[in-house]
Amino acid sequence: MSPSELALLAGAGLVAGVVNSLAGGGSLLTVSLLVLLGLPGTLANGTNRVGILVQNAVAAWRFRAEGVSGLRDAVPLLIPVLIGSVLGALAIAQVADDTFERAFGVLMLVLLVPILRRPSRAAEDRPRRPWPGWLRFTVFLGIGLYGGAFQAGVGIPLLFALSYSGRDLVHANAIKVVVILAVTAVAVPIFIVAHQVAWVPAAALAVGFFAGGELGARLAVRGGERVIRPVLVAAVIALAGRMLGFW
Repeated sequence: MSPSELALLAGAGLVAGVVNSLAGGGSLLTVSLLVLLGLPGTLANGTNRVGILVQNAVAAWRFRAEGVSGLRDAVPLLIPVLIGSVLGALAIAQVADDTFERAFGVLMLVLLVPILRRPSRAAEDRPRRPWPGWLRFTVFLGIGLYGGAFQAGVGIPLLFALSYSGRDLVHANAIKVVVILAVTAVAVPIFIVAHQVAWVPAAALAVGFFAGGELGARLAVRGGERVIRPVLVAAVIALAGRMLGFW
């Protein structure tokens, strides 16, 4: 790749890293760009995961440094998400991609509605009860199934689930990046062994993702929900539109 193409990848990684740290779906930009620059889809997917690993590691560190650690709350979610990821990767061949993606695109738009509605003062003051263990396991198993099958935009349903289970969007993002870091750390060696990582573009992306993870986590903590909400709305519309075939 030429220096200008590598610089373009780094810039895309920066934007995607910010979007991923605030909401999710940044890989829609970076994977598409890798394919546009000539990488086959499987190679683009594996190459992008290196940047995702870097971004989530940096974002998790920055959230912790800003006083919003998601590590403790992420640990109980790892088992169902990892199990779901394995099952999703195995089962995706049995489901028609178009059918699943269209249904999921509609679901994302439906789930967005409660997020957009600002709760009343009474609702904000009311203590939120955590989900029972069986419900938490089932929901995050389902998210793992999606992540194992498709990966792109998995941070969005993860953020929805964390928000509906009682976390504010800042804390939910801190937990989200730790969960995705763990899942990606398991996946990246598989792509490396399968020779599905192009290291030069991966390095360029990683530079951008590093900066994006740092900046995105800072914006999430310091800007709070007033910054996260519009990014989340844009990310959901982009992901749903892609799955519904609008672009």
